Amino acid sequence: MYLTQTLHRAVQQHPDRMAVRFGDRQRSFAELAERVARLAGALQALGMRAGDRVAMLSLNSDRYLEYQMAVPWGGGVLNPCNTRWSAAEIRFSLEDSGSSILLVDDSFQAMAEGFRREVGSLRELVFCGDGPAPAGMHAYEPLLAAATPAPDAVRRGEDLAGIFYTGGTTGFPKGVMLSHGNLCSSGLGARADGLAAPDGVYLHVAPMFHLADMGCGLAHWFEGNGHVVLPAFRPEDVLDSIERDRITHMLMVPTMIQMLVDHPSMHERPRDLGSLRTIAYGASPISEAVLDRAMAALPGVDFAQAYGMTELSPVATVNPAWAHRPEGRARGLTRSAGRASFISEVRIVDPMDEELPRGSIGEIVVRGPHVMQGYWNQPALTAAAVRDGWMHTGDGGWMDAEGFIYVADRMKDMIISGGENIYSAEVENAVAQHPAVAACAVIGIPSEEWGESVHAVVVCKPRQSVAGDELIALCKSLIAGYKCPRSFDFVDALPLSGAGKVLKTQLRAPFWEGRQRQVA
Repeated sequence: MYLTQTLHRAVQQHPDRMAVRFGDRQRSFAELAERVARLAGALQALGMRAGDRVAMLSLNSDRYLEYQMAVPWGGGVLNPCNTRWSAAEIRFSLEDSGSSILLVDDSFQAMAEGFRREVGSLRELVFCGDGPAPAGMHAYEPLLAAATPAPDAVRRGEDLAGIFYTGGTTGFPKGVMLSHGNLCSSGLGARADGLAAPDGVYLHVAPMFHLADMGCGLAHWFEGNGHVVLPAFRPEDVLDSIERDRITHMLMVPTMIQMLVDHPSMHERPRDLGSLRTIAYGASPISEAVLDRAMAALPGVDFAQAYGMTELSPVATVNPAWAHRPEGRARGLTRSAGRASFISEVRIVDPMDEELPRGSIGEIVVRGPHVMQGYWNQPALTAAAVRDGWMHTGDGGWMDAEGFIYVADRMKDMIISGGENIYSAEVENAVAQHPAVAACAVIGIPSEEWGESVHAVVVCKPRQSVAGDELIALCKSLIAGYKCPRSFDFVDALPLSGAGKVLKTQLRAPFWEGRQRQVA
């Protein structure tokens, strides 16, 4: 299998169908394939050879989709850069991967000019924004117009397709090596799991540098569906696009869903959202309260959860739409991360990698054709993470009698207070039940008495507030008293990674500053 076969298939079966729309630009599959071949030829003319890494630092656009197809078409390897990282972190990913060509848009051109001086491997900069190209950068459209279309290199199977750097939430970023086989297997699995369907239109609103969007998008490439791209997430733009472009499928993180359904533009006038069929969500658990509001605001829309990680290309389990309907919710299935995807095998193991009985909390491990090749230039870390073909996720969880996985927490986020293990996701879900709470993150902070104390960082809805005592009372009605927060911070927003995950390391830092250990 290879990434570009999806484009060849679409051109063969429906060349004139809308392939991509971005603002006022729209192209058919035949037009897209021509541009992909030209961009591949242009990159080869700039020196790209088989296996060379080509990076992109840009907001979402139609040209991002062209990049995702043209680099493998020309024989190269993708390195999509995290737009929410600092310049130092992006520079590291360019240096570590040895990227030789960088595509950059208007938002990051100044940063890219610094990279040209600082990154030894970087030879060429291509300006993929809409304004005039800065001095020393190749202008995207003239570059394509002058290029000779390249034949598809047809790198496939175990050939490296991309290096995807982890979000940096647990230390130094690592480059995850994913093959064509890894990515295509995951895309086909997502299609089989119901994250795409025929005659659909997929909205790219999650950041396109992140593998979650690319992985979900691949399911729609295999289906031959159309793609609509928004440069960034703005609730009113999402709602407008659903109406205008007849969107059928979207991927969002729970924070996006919460902002969408709570936004005034959702309710200030009647909207025709009837085309929307499925919202997939992931990256972090969704609270029951947010899910209630979302399902009420979008009746008739199916919700499905995908759980995974970059190292799994990225899906491990899927919680399907039927589990979100009344019968599934009555059984508590929306609290789970679903069951092993069509291409995954999942187990819960102890520290000796022995499978645990159902209901016992241990580490979630995953095996299948989507497990990464390894970490770029990090053989020791690869060997520690992938053992006997099983990817060790670092997540703690348990499995019920029907194979549903319940993620207790990132094992590093477990709080030990007074000798009791407390999983922050459970506390967060309780706090989020309060109608004034928009979002919540729970961390462990130092306590002289208990070792660690449960601390909640809370974001309230606009023009609403709540006292800590009120939240404690609510939590005590939902979970054991020792799990309830002992202290609170009320903030305007939680710090998020590029993948939409809460940066708990950032929240913990002020409390643990100056200590040798970050846990008690």
